[in-house]
Amino acid sequence: MSVEIISIIVLFVCFFGLLMIKVPIAYSIGISTTLSLLLNIDTLPGVTTIAQRMTTGIDSFALLAIPFFILAGEIMKRGGIANRLINFAKSIVSSLPGGLGYVNVVASMFFGAISGSALAAASAIGSIMTDRMEEEGYPREISASINITSSTTGLLIPPSNILIVYALASGGTASVAALFIAGYIPGILLGLAIMGYIAYISIKKDYPRGERTSVVQVWKYFRKAFFSLLLLFIVVGGIVAGVFTATEASVVAVLYAATLALVYGDLKMADFPKVLLASAKTTVVVMFLICTSMAMSWLFSFEGIPEMISSFLLESLNNKYAIFLAINVILLIVGTFMDMTPAVLIFTPIFLPVVTTLGMDPVHFGIVIVLNLCIGICTPPVGTLLFVGSGVAKVSVTQVIRPLLPFLAIMVMVLMMISFIPEISMFLPKFFNL
Repeated sequence: MSVEIISIIVLFVCFFGLLMIKVPIAYSIGISTTLSLLLNIDTLPGVTTIAQRMTTGIDSFALLAIPFFILAGEIMKRGGIANRLINFAKSIVSSLPGGLGYVNVVASMFFGAISGSALAAASAIGSIMTDRMEEEGYPREISASINITSSTTGLLIPPSNILIVYALASGGTASVAALFIAGYIPGILLGLAIMGYIAYISIKKDYPRGERTSVVQVWKYFRKAFFSLLLLFIVVGGIVAGVFTATEASVVAVLYAATLALVYGDLKMADFPKVLLASAKTTVVVMFLICTSMAMSWLFSFEGIPEMISSFLLESLNNKYAIFLAINVILLIVGTFMDMTPAVLIFTPIFLPVVTTLGMDPVHFGIVIVLNLCIGICTPPVGTLLFVGSGVAKVSVTQVIRPLLPFLAIMVMVLMMISFIPEISMFLPKFFNL
């Protein structure tokens, strides 16, 4: 058996073994990659190479957008924006059957899109909506299920940090601007699909409607939420129009969010050290994940794994739709035990050459892989969003699993639509010639 085959076996055995004993995923990736490289010591200076690849992995101007968007999201999370978005959403949809469920979805879509973080949306919206929904007769586990799944829409609707990571992993074949604009329709479609199931269970279980809101009240709440919502148009509109890059847009988002929080009086200058510290902690975690993931991705390329998998899929499955389906199944499984950032960085170089060979646009595949992994973060054993949503709702994960399953089935249905109907993702990028 060749050294290359042994190193690949060591890589996977070590990686999955470390995950099973609950070693944090960034360390699992880094340790298994280093051990595998050490087996190639005759051809590679293993330890030096891993350090070099981790460093060069984050040596990218585009990645500067991530810490700034994280900071903007942290400012918004603490700046009272969630309440304004909830009140505006409530004024629009609360009078419908199961109105507060719709409010949860719409508010999560707004806040997730503005903050660029599903975890921030689940935390901020869930902490407010769960108690309100319980007062109206909604079981807490239902509220948690709605909050968990609807928070993923913010990872598709721009600005989204994970789409920036995918743009990096794609090697420049998919631009951030095209990915951002491509995420709108899939993100809104996912939100509407979740709302459709809420309508079904609300009618079936006779959940109460809210009071009908007058046009005057809707206008009142819209005015209060207007400047928060305006951030979406400033950031994405500026990128699409070519006024600034995604990285420059992230700085604009920070300045805008900070100004808004200070003007509203929700944050004071004395609060900003805590905000900066919290965002710095999150940034360190994300960047360390990117460092180790880029090293493993390079190792896969060095060992020729993408070519091996590509050849296997193309030779064993002679139907492109069967290959697309197989890739979706693999990514759904990967998402259950791996965080989004390393999964995107590791599996994009493996599967992107396969799907592009079969005619799938890299931008389309970016939306597909992100939605796959969105489902993964809602499922055990690693699903971070599942644990955050359950914790915020003050219910156990085991209580949430059963009511969550139909929502996950809805997400898979939307995933299949987006995978096999490329126009859903590609209409807006083609319209704007991106």
